[in-house]
Amino acid sequence: MAFFKKKNQQNEAETETNKDFDFKNAVLDKLNEKLKGHLYDGCIILPRGYTIDVNIGRNEEKDGIKLVQVVFVVGNDDFDEPIIEPVDSQGKTYEEAADMAAQMFFGGLWHPLEQASQKKNGLHVSINYLMQHYDFDMYAQSIVRIGIPDSKKPTLLINYIKAEIPKYLGSKKYYWVRIYLAKYQEREIIEVRVNGSVCVELSRFFKPYIDTWDAKNFMCEKQYAIFVQREDDQCPFNKETVTNAAKRAIELMVKIRSREDYEAMAKELEEMTGNKNLASEIRIFIPEILAKITLGYQEGDSLFLMQDDSRIEFKKTQLRSYFYLQQVLLEYLATKPAQEDVQRIVVNSVAFQELKKAHKEGHEPKDLYVPGTAFKIGNDDYKVW
Repeated sequence: MAFFKKKNQQNEAETETNKDFDFKNAVLDKLNEKLKGHLYDGCIILPRGYTIDVNIGRNEEKDGIKLVQVVFVVGNDDFDEPIIEPVDSQGKTYEEAADMAAQMFFGGLWHPLEQASQKKNGLHVSINYLMQHYDFDMYAQSIVRIGIPDSKKPTLLINYIKAEIPKYLGSKKYYWVRIYLAKYQEREIIEVRVNGSVCVELSRFFKPYIDTWDAKNFMCEKQYAIFVQREDDQCPFNKETVTNAAKRAIELMVKIRSREDYEAMAKELEEMTGNKNLASEIRIFIPEILAKITLGYQEGDSLFLMQDDSRIEFKKTQLRSYFYLQQVLLEYLATKPAQEDVQRIVVNSVAFQELKKAHKEGHEPKDLYVPGTAFKIGNDDYKVW
């Protein structure tokens, strides 16, 4: 069965924009003029624990215009993962492009982050799921617009999904939502990310809006919303615990040949994590996530927790371990493991078994869409973190 596709892994080196012009430091200098932070070791250090680094992506020149992608990386001790903000800048000179990148970051992502750090103009958002309750403050005002006529009044993009957002927030201290809309002639791009992960089901709420755009030229709108939980993080485990256990689980899964091997792996994971429920999540979701990445089918944003005769739906972004595991698996695939090792893990997933059935019925993985992943934890004290 030709389910498994080889990933084309390319590590693109940062493009050197100009031998006589240090583009990265130019962006940092321009941005720090606005932020009034401290430049140290190639990044900006700010009060309240923020750091801002810059990576330079693709670089090209068209009709005398320099086009440079700048990737801002914002870190904070309270973040589970850094905020990654790519910006496409341009200018007649590299200095103009660097200035544009700094302005777009400052006027876009930094505005709600600054509001959040100062607890200024927050909007209360209440979250209830799986018999749990969390209170967040949302900060979202600035909208970055490119090619939009002045006659078209700006609208808060987050308002299109304000009723859906509580379904995507969980127990973390910080969540951020990035909304990106772009259109050129008939081609449309709608992308909504929560903490960096694409949430496909949120995109449909913007389709009627972007369809109204008369985009003879390139048009783009982008907005960030920052959500900060009012209480401190109460999760009994941290990201490092999950990632270390996940890496070990992958090593063990490719060697499993018997039920005894599987049980030994389960026992070792429980000992590593000190948490039987977390160990179960790691065992269950590594094969399922790896199947999603490698088999090529489309999957929605949901998880389905099976309890007795009921099925409880919630979102992947509300399960803290899910995207920790996904990141470990992406890093694993980047090492170009043997295809038979990947297969040994994936064949143990529910997704693979379902795709086998669909294949017999004449369906290809790329043609299939499933709303999410169903799972069951057999422990009475299981709680979703």
